[in-house]
Amino acid sequence: MDYNKKFMRKAIALSLENIKKGGGPFGAVIVKDGKIIATGVNRVTANTDPTAHAEVNVIRKAAKKLGTFDLGGCDIYTSCEPCPMCLGAVYWAHLDKMYYGNTKIDAKKIGFDDSFIYDEIDLNPNDRRVKTIQLLPEEAIVAFDEWVLSEDKVVY
Repeated sequence: MDYNKKFMRKAIALSLENIKKGGGPFGAVIVKDGKIIATGVNRVTANTDPTAHAEVNVIRKAAKKLGTFDLGGCDIYTSCEPCPMCLGAVYWAHLDKMYYGNTKIDAKKIGFDDSFIYDEIDLNPNDRRVKTIQLLPEEAIVAFDEWVLSEDKVVY
């Protein structure tokens, strides 16, 4: 049996089940050592939380279950190529591999278009759609200075 296909089919099944529960058509699974550690679905509208994407939800569950923010040694299977936020979360979680079903172009065709975010990232902050203003940098840097000096910090 091809375990990769088995885990991807689980992510796809979650996406289909989630539609029936009033959620978006997205599901994700995190696997470690050939076993499902956590599952997640898109609950943006159900939870009124714009960050409640399937990938973010499954990463949160897996991290909690494993008791670590570092999910190295784990793979994620997601029913769709992640948006920029979720892709960032995949990298921050240190997942080893990511498998996906639908592409971001497939998602765009049904109204989930995140291409504008990729475009915005490349812009100078002053040219972005959301007005961006740096404020009190000389005060904010104090926390970074403290972090550098801290001997108790956990680097991530």
